[in-house]
Order: sequence, then structure tokens, then C-alpha cells
Amino acid sequence: MHLFIVEGDYLAAEFRRKFGPAHTYDFCSATDPDLLVRLAAADVAFDLRAWPELHYEQPRQPLFYHTTSQTLARLFRGEALPFGPVFGFCALPTLLDRPLLEISVYRPEDAALLAPLAASLGTAYCVVQDRVGLVTPRVVCMAINEACHALQEGLASIGDIERAIKQATTAAYGPFEWATRIGVDRVYETLEALYQDTHDDRYRIAPLLKTMFLRGQSFLLE
Repeated sequence: MHLFIVEGDYLAAEFRRKFGPAHTYDFCSATDPDLLVRLAAADVAFDLRAWPELHYEQPRQPLFYHTTSQTLARLFRGEALPFGPVFGFCALPTLLDRPLLEISVYRPEDAALLAPLAASLGTAYCVVQDRVGLVTPRVVCMAINEACHALQEGLASIGDIERAIKQATTAAYGPFEWATRIGVDRVYETLEALYQDTHDDRYRIAPLLKTMFLRGQSFLLE
């Protein structure tokens, strides 16, 4: 299959690891003048922009949107329905190249297309609700936020928190390493979207994390 990815350079290596060498990949800037020509040649398209726009071009091939911080329902509110099937997925670094691809569905009838599509892409998948944060990004970002609360309250050092979490769970990274790999800015934006959507205090951003976001800083791991 030929995969077309808009504004996905930051995930190029992860896309290739996730879907493998059997496919071809075209990573395109949103401002590239031949974007539409390249889109027409694709079998599957992924739009990773903050305000994705590929549906305006009415492509008929399956279209995946990065919906960690906004839902498909919000994206298509007041819009003409897309011609092709539309799905949501997570395009946060470290959360794409996982055995199970979390996918949300805009139209219920599109769910029937997922089994052959996932088989062609070479991935297992699960259907999740069309909600901000999907499932794994919601859990990971909430854990990072809680670790930031613990750190700013002086309960433990970064190194102690990292070691405790990795020993207590099967997580690939401790919360601060995960925040650095995902990007503090992306963690902040996901939590802010979750809080605005739910007003749940679990997603209220720790002041330390907010300050680091505003300063453009990352965690220095011990």
C-alpha cells in the first residue's frame, strides 16, 4: 500500500516501524503545491495537522486523522460528510508504534472496513470511543501529570519517581522520560483538551508542567 502522511515528519521512523517495509511512504508538508496530486496516488491518507483539512478535498480512500486533542465529531461538526471512510488515531510519539492500533470511527458503517484495512496495513487494532484522548494517550498523559504533582510537592526526585513507576508497572518508560519522548508541549495540549472536555480534576494541569510548557523546557532525567 502507498501511505500518504501530511505533516508527519516527526513520526516518520515510527510510521515505518509500525507498518513495515511492505508499504511505501510519502511524507508531505501541508504547504506543498502538489499535495493534491500526491493524495490522489495514495491508498491510505493520514492527516496529522492540528486542524486537518484533507476532507475538504473529498478523497475516497480511507482517511485517518490525529484525534488525540479533538474528536471526529468536533472535526466534522457542520461539515459536509466525507466521501470516503474516516477514522481517528493517536499520532503522539511513542504511541503509534504499538502492537494494537487504537481507532475511533466517525460513521458506524465504516467499522466494517477496519478488519481488511488493518490486515492490509499489517496491524492489530481495537475500536475505541470517539473521545478526546482516546484511551492510551489519556492514561499516559494523566500519569505524567500526577508525576509532575508529586515532583513539585517534593515527594520524591525525578529519578526516584522514574524508578518506582517502572518497577511497579510494565510501562516502557517512566513518566518523565515519556513526557520528554512525547514532547512536553504535546502532553500539555492533550491534558488541556481533556480538561476542557471533561472538567475532571484528574486532568487539571500541574503548575510545574504548565510552567515547563510555557518555557519550552523538557525534563532532565537523572
